[in-house]
Amino acid sequence: MQKKGSRLVSLDAFRGYTVAAMIMVNFPGSWDHVFPTLNHSDWNGLTFTDLVAPFFLFIVGMSIALSHESYRLSDAPKGPLYRRIFVRSLKIFAVGMFLNAMPFFNLDELRWTGTLHRIAVVFAVCAPLFLTTGWKAQLATLVVILAGYWFAMTQIPVPGEGAVVLEPGRNLAAWVDSRWLPGKMWQDTWDPEGILSTFPAIATCITGMLAGRIMMIPGWDDDRKTAALMTAGVVSAVLGYFVGLHFPVNENLWTSSFVLVTSGFAAMVFGAIHFVTGTLARTRWTWPGVVFGMNAIAAYVLGDLLALLFYRLPLGGATPNEHVVSGLIRMGLEPRVASLCYALFFVSVVFVPVWLLWRRRIFIKL
Repeated sequence: MQKKGSRLVSLDAFRGYTVAAMIMVNFPGSWDHVFPTLNHSDWNGLTFTDLVAPFFLFIVGMSIALSHESYRLSDAPKGPLYRRIFVRSLKIFAVGMFLNAMPFFNLDELRWTGTLHRIAVVFAVCAPLFLTTGWKAQLATLVVILAGYWFAMTQIPVPGEGAVVLEPGRNLAAWVDSRWLPGKMWQDTWDPEGILSTFPAIATCITGMLAGRIMMIPGWDDDRKTAALMTAGVVSAVLGYFVGLHFPVNENLWTSSFVLVTSGFAAMVFGAIHFVTGTLARTRWTWPGVVFGMNAIAAYVLGDLLALLFYRLPLGGATPNEHVVSGLIRMGLEPRVASLCYALFFVSVVFVPVWLLWRRRIFIKL
């Protein structure tokens, strides 16, 4: 197994490239010029962008398994560890709230959900679950969540509609959020990180925990672990396809089919990365991913902070991103290509301070 110190290079690289992809799709040069796959699906369907969030939650699950296994097997009291898990979740949630409030801190328009918020809640649930249960109980929990969510969304009539509805703002998840979700919703009548859809997001993290357990099976070499991950990924993705024929693949609702398909893809992508870094022992290409991956939350936060300068600072009647994209278009680049080039440039800008932290062995852990 290819490691760097006590860390798994393949997992750090997977995490880092996922965060880089998250920054890239969040900050194009112009929202008017974006390749379709670099936008979220309007509703049902799956794009490259739709893979980013579930990949990260899958990675959170793997990280929980790999970093907490020794605690799970230990007879030492786990109270202090549970407190650290709770405090870390609160910190991540608080950072998410801070980013949502920027730059005007208008509490009347504050949204209480988002990417970091969901990570915080999922981590707070899944870490104790891993510490207190075996893989069979975790698999059973996964099945119960996916089946229960499928039943709730496809069999229970939406109050006020009198029928099962899966359309935006009219489904059961939107109805629950409209009554119990505090703050402003992302799309006024519904929120992609709402209350009900957080349950299948927890299921996504559990799939990562199960993948992490595969990586810790005693006596298995890298080839066997990679084969198991790839096989599980194919089975999950195929199963998700067939579930999707009845309960469509949909990131906004985080449907059960979405969990299965994206977790399957995540297992296959990680398996491929681990094959290259472990079996083939080729790790030089992982360096940018490892740099991002060892300060993943810091990189995400830096992206939002730097965006205040690059996307809001007026310079000569336009913002820096507008100047650059316009210039690239005048040079002859197709507008969507110009927008993508700027997004990649912005990822490179975020990389610089993260690389400086990495050079100084500073790793920010919330």
